[in-house]
Amino acid sequence: MLPARRRAAEHPDGMVDLSIGTPVDRVPLPIRRALADGSEAPGYPTVHGTAAVRTAYTGWLERAHGVSGLDPADVMPTIGSKEFVAALPTLLGLRSGDTVVIPELAYPTYEIGAIMAGATVLRSDSLTALGPERVALLWLNSPSNPTGKVLPVEHLAKVVAWARSRGTVVASDECYIDLGWESTPVSILHPEVSGGDHTGLLAVHSLSKRSNMAGYRAGFVSGDPTIVASLVAARRHLGAMVPAPVQAAAQAALDDDAHVLAQRSRYGHRREILREALDRAGFQVASEAGLYLWCTRGEPAMRTVDWFAERGILVGPGTVYGHAGMNHVRVALTAPDDHVAAVAERLERRGRR
Repeated sequence: MLPARRRAAEHPDGMVDLSIGTPVDRVPLPIRRALADGSEAPGYPTVHGTAAVRTAYTGWLERAHGVSGLDPADVMPTIGSKEFVAALPTLLGLRSGDTVVIPELAYPTYEIGAIMAGATVLRSDSLTALGPERVALLWLNSPSNPTGKVLPVEHLAKVVAWARSRGTVVASDECYIDLGWESTPVSILHPEVSGGDHTGLLAVHSLSKRSNMAGYRAGFVSGDPTIVASLVAARRHLGAMVPAPVQAAAQAALDDDAHVLAQRSRYGHRREILREALDRAGFQVASEAGLYLWCTRGEPAMRTVDWFAERGILVGPGTVYGHAGMNHVRVALTAPDDHVAAVAERLERRGRR
């Protein structure tokens, strides 16, 4: 990627970076106020978090995504979602001889976390392909990073039934659940998926994208009461606790739906501009949900990355996410409006080969 970055930076009008999904819009004022108001915090926070932030989380999950019956006791704040994804196999006690299944196209941290625990990693989107394989942990990611694919209720329920018949823990990364475009994402904890029983199930959420809080490192895991309790107990010894002011800010974010709708509108506008420009430039584009456009024109990913770099645009090669992405690139929606407009203009002016 370094040669492509250098080439893009040489563009006379400057580089537009669409390779990383880091938020660029302002943190909503109520969240910043809550952070400041919570700053008088001389004591240590708890790993389990405040009852107030856990209750705000269960309220949001029921209000926005129909997950009823989740006890706030079965929720734990995390230091963002990435550290938790990396640590989960180790926290579950996985080791050499255990198998972790991740999606064929996956955020690299799923694999890194399994490797850190000494476990074996299998990439598969098919339960049938796993055969009799004994699986300790199975990761789902819906909406998907990078593809934007949304797993339907029927598929999620099938995965839950399969996992329970084998004693497999299912961890569902749902960090983009508030950003459905062409499909409506559903949580693994939804009653139509779980049957109202969260045994063996964990849902992972983040405030980074929906609330522009990536810099706060505020996430959550919830689900199986026994597993969540064991995670809380283990993380006490690690000092893995979310600072009290951040928990206060997270509570404010979860209690307020208006800013989420406003941010969705911004991303939706950018998505339409970029998608139309990419279509006209000859790309096939997939994006049911999330913050990315998954694009191809049937050539090796790095050739496409170089094509964009010549126009001063940096995108991510699909190979980062697995072999199945060898002919794709990922284009992020997280750029200011003027940068998005510049990308569209550059693609329009010199879009085709």
